[in-house]
Amino acid sequence: MRPIRLYWPALVVAMLASFLFEAGWFSFFLKPWLAGIDRSMEWLMSQPHITPPIQYAVALLCSFVTAAVLSVCIQASGEQTLFRGIKVGAVLWLGFIATTFAKDYIFEIRPLSLYAINAGYGLCDLLLMGAIVGAWKGKRKA
Repeated sequence: MRPIRLYWPALVVAMLASFLFEAGWFSFFLKPWLAGIDRSMEWLMSQPHITPPIQYAVALLCSFVTAAVLSVCIQASGEQTLFRGIKVGAVLWLGFIATTFAKDYIFEIRPLSLYAINAGYGLCDLLLMGAIVGAWKGKRKA
């Protein structure tokens, strides 16, 4: 097995792309997402216990960890390529996110529309980050 290396610029770009994608996704689906969690816009705006900087920091950290784990999985599964990155992202989504969310949502009796929003975000996000870290290879020392 060849050594696994984390290419930091790719991880940072994947993290930022994920963060921006998440902002766009949940802005687009804000009303149905709020309906799915049985909340209102007024409720969302009145939550003083967590400040936006903390929320953004956690979101960025989580995206960075996801990009790093994706990079490891991509490299461990074979040659690092754009296609492999997308494929690994899809497989990890199916094996972990889609299944875990399905169990949670069926027992919590949550609406299918909320599952589609949250799991759909997870799939698209993993595909995006997988493509970035899969395609972007660092220079190797000779």
